[in-house]
Amino acid sequence: MALVLGGAMSVQFGAAVAALLFPRAGVAGVVTLRLVIAAVVLLVACRPRLRGYDRDDWLLIVGFGAALAGMNTLIYEAIDRIPLGAAVTLEVLGPLVLSVVAGRRPMTWLWALLALGGVVFLGRGVNGLDVVGVGFALAAAVMWAAYILLSARTGHRFPKADGLALAMTVAAAMTLPLGLAAGTSLFDPVTIGLGAAVAALSSVLPYTLEMLALRQMPTCTFAVLMSLGPAIAAAAGYLVLGQALTLVQVVGVGLVVAASAGAVAARTTTHGSALTRHHSEMRGSAAGGDLIMARRDGCQI
Repeated sequence: MALVLGGAMSVQFGAAVAALLFPRAGVAGVVTLRLVIAAVVLLVACRPRLRGYDRDDWLLIVGFGAALAGMNTLIYEAIDRIPLGAAVTLEVLGPLVLSVVAGRRPMTWLWALLALGGVVFLGRGVNGLDVVGVGFALAAAVMWAAYILLSARTGHRFPKADGLALAMTVAAAMTLPLGLAAGTSLFDPVTIGLGAAVAALSSVLPYTLEMLALRQMPTCTFAVLMSLGPAIAAAAGYLVLGQALTLVQVVGVGLVVAASAGAVAARTTTHGSALTRHHSEMRGSAAGGDLIMARRDGCQI
């Protein structure tokens, strides 16, 4: 349990550190740093082949890369406007709704209603949440769901994690012009160092801890613990960024966490260990890592 929680804390505190970089490099600059570093690591680790694919394969890679770029950009734009805990809670609705729809059982809709109640509570409070920030977070949720679906299709068409490495490269290329437009601050040694720290906290450390955890605990336990992400994000936002949520908003986060855990447990009951891959795919979010699926699929990271 400590390993999973440590990995989750690393992910969310990595997102908090990324938020500290926004005034220095801008949202676009931070997104570019994160995706470029992730792309370089994946290309070196996976060494994907470029030959033997048809037009449809490459269109899938472009779509997958666009989903990655959009998901990372949108969630960072949200984090720049609303508390980290609220942003991650809203973003989790994408995979949660996808899980509920895929469940196709009446019980799963109970979890959807619980999550909806959580969102209503989250939007309440003294001043509520910035509408634009909420919009960015919900758009990131849609892109996260699209990422999961495209990731599954890519996994069927490309060996090991080659598709992920190529899609990450496409995503980095898509965001690079916007990142460069942020100015010379992107090349500042301090900015690059903090960007590397974000990549380490969001990718390398959680990958290591979670791989160790998966050797020691059942998939269901691992998946349910992963659902604590929004709560840990709220704690990271408070401790690192000084973002305090109201009591009503904390209740909202708790309801979404409960709904996510319930939906995950229900799917684990019917689908068994296949959910491990589902959660690994979910970890490609800006508030998650990119290397989990790559290492499991044979990349030498």
